[in-house]
Amino acid sequence: MAPGTAALELFLDEVQTFTAEFEQELRSSDQRVLETAAGTLSLKRPNRFLWSYEAPIEQLVIADGEQLWMYDVDLAQVTVTPLEPGDAASPAMLLSGEQNVRDSFDIVDDFALDGQDWVRLSPKPGGADFRSVLIGFRDGLPAELELVDGLDQTTSIVFSEIAVNTGLSDSVFEFEPPAGVDVIGGEG
Repeated sequence: MAPGTAALELFLDEVQTFTAEFEQELRSSDQRVLETAAGTLSLKRPNRFLWSYEAPIEQLVIADGEQLWMYDVDLAQVTVTPLEPGDAASPAMLLSGEQNVRDSFDIVDDFALDGQDWVRLSPKPGGADFRSVLIGFRDGLPAELELVDGLDQTTSIVFSEIAVNTGLSDSVFEFEPPAGVDVIGGEG
């Protein structure tokens, strides 16, 4: 098995929880930086994750195992949708889901570069809103993630301060909308 694929399989088999700080950059098809963001990520298998964006705007994206919550603090708005089987093709669900990666993705490339083992995945047809995901592993852990969407925009995420299998509580992924915010979708 190629090194990037082996690192991905080992991560999916061995890592139950993952926390990290991240820096994110969105670039246009001509590589102009459109926006940047930073925050923290926590994930726990199966199907739980929390992307906490701290800059430039405060936003939470939370999967509690059953629902996906997106909370924009500035807008005082929460959008809630059920987690669906098709969500397995999302990058966050790739890292936190319980399905075999080959059920939702095709491995299209595997290589070593700059001290990292890389694997490029393409989502299988149906439901994915991006064309490819590239994951760079350093010492067996995801260090970088790069997504290319249907408009040829690239989202690059670099992880730091990584910790694995720390016994995160399910309560980390529970979300109760604050009083006074608009809730769209879900049960309200």
